[in-house]
Amino acid sequence: MKPRKRLVLLLWMLVCSATTEAIEPISTSIAVGMAAALTGFLASYQNILYYFNECCRPEWISFNRTGLEADLNRKLFGQHIASRIVLKAVNGFMSNENPKKPLVLSLHGWTGTGKNFVSQLIAENIYKEGMDSSFVHVFTSELHFPHSSQIETYKIQLQQWIKGNVTNCARSMFIFDEMDKMHPGLIDSIKPYLDYYDKLDGVSYRKAIFIFLSNAGGESIVQTALDFWTSGRIREEIELRDLETMLSLSVFNNKKSGLWHTSLIDKNLVDFFVPFLPLEYRHVIQCVLSEMEARGIPPDENVADQVARDLIYFPKSERIFAVKGCKTIESKLDYYT
Repeated sequence: MKPRKRLVLLLWMLVCSATTEAIEPISTSIAVGMAAALTGFLASYQNILYYFNECCRPEWISFNRTGLEADLNRKLFGQHIASRIVLKAVNGFMSNENPKKPLVLSLHGWTGTGKNFVSQLIAENIYKEGMDSSFVHVFTSELHFPHSSQIETYKIQLQQWIKGNVTNCARSMFIFDEMDKMHPGLIDSIKPYLDYYDKLDGVSYRKAIFIFLSNAGGESIVQTALDFWTSGRIREEIELRDLETMLSLSVFNNKKSGLWHTSLIDKNLVDFFVPFLPLEYRHVIQCVLSEMEARGIPPDENVADQVARDLIYFPKSERIFAVKGCKTIESKLDYYT
């Protein structure tokens, strides 16, 4: 008899008492032994399912602080402020078994400076499946919320999506890309989920992570970096206090930003505004060499130099900051290799 059929027969015998009594000779002690064996088998079977199918359990969700620190140090270039903030914020939050509210990070800066990449690193060091985890959810303004005329519908849908996913797994992560293109007022619909509530309609959101990505505020960050360069100071001297207040105000008052006059800022629900500095030539070189290594190509300084020189820099005369950061280096590298 096949194992599956034997299991079905055993279940049938144990559940159907009348049938069990009719099958002789089965003593009570044997039945108890069979039940214990079945219980052990089902427990093992459940553990096997957890092993092969992603679940909201420590086997699949476990923060790797050492891994995140190593990734930020080795793979993220020119972002000493962002690296420090992200590591401390995520480590503090994930180490707290009873946080008072969800972790809310707002990442700002020019295109290609590493905002999406950092979100990916966070996911990879919390979820075994990384960005492919069923507990990591990415919303893109132009894809998920394209029509301003349907903003009220989007608000309801967004609330339902978040509530449903957090109900499924408290350790869910939500990434909102292109916040500068999101319709103002839409993000306010999820304010209650980011606030200091124990539970809302029986659901606790305190272990969730919300990450907002935006180009808004990039101009003020670039201006600060340029001022430091002009005065002869190195960029590593730039600290969060040089940018945070100006950044939050810039984002709050930017009518083209999804965070324009949002209650998330007004009520101090954003835990950290994380500035991403514009990248210089030397950082682009590092990006190219890192991409070559990732592709299994021997690092070549000459090729990296060609790719870096091919980018557009700002200001035009001094050519200090790469306008698109490291965003286009993959396609450029294809051309030069």
